[in-house]
Amino acid sequence: MTKTVKDYIRTIVDFPHEGILFRDVTTLFADPRGFRMAIDQLLTPYTGLRIDRVAGLEARGFILGGAVAHQLSTGFVPIRKKGKLPGAVISQAYQLEYGEAVVEVHDDALQPGEKVLLVDDLLATGGTAEAGIKLIEALGAEVIGCAFVVDLPELGGRKKLEAMGMEVHALCAFEGL
Repeated sequence: MTKTVKDYIRTIVDFPHEGILFRDVTTLFADPRGFRMAIDQLLTPYTGLRIDRVAGLEARGFILGGAVAHQLSTGFVPIRKKGKLPGAVISQAYQLEYGEAVVEVHDDALQPGEKVLLVDDLLATGGTAEAGIKLIEALGAEVIGCAFVVDLPELGGRKKLEAMGMEVHALCAFEGL
């Protein structure tokens, strides 16, 4: 039987707290065939499109986004948690389950009109991705797609991003939280 990307992802029960089924992509990253499969499949819908930069969301989005940018022979832009980037940045707050968080990008990371592919490992509520999209657009660039390894449909992130007019591509979905 041929393995799929989903087959390489481990589920850890009750992490980070009771009742959560944590979808651990580090097992996917550790397997050369699985990792190559994931990168190739993340790129597939965007073949032939102009992509000037790949933006990755901290932290696992850096691993995926860097590999995708390498395959595309384009630059990579990290979207980081507040206080992690040196130099001038722009910030975007977003809602967490209990409170608020902030992500940032260098204020010169993108140029107006550039086409950007946003990449991360997992789409849950969509809050981090929404904040990343807002940062990219604030710099005058255009998000041409949002690519994820895992979608957790019950948490509504895909619907949130699609309501913003974003194209969402996920390699697999897991039911449950």
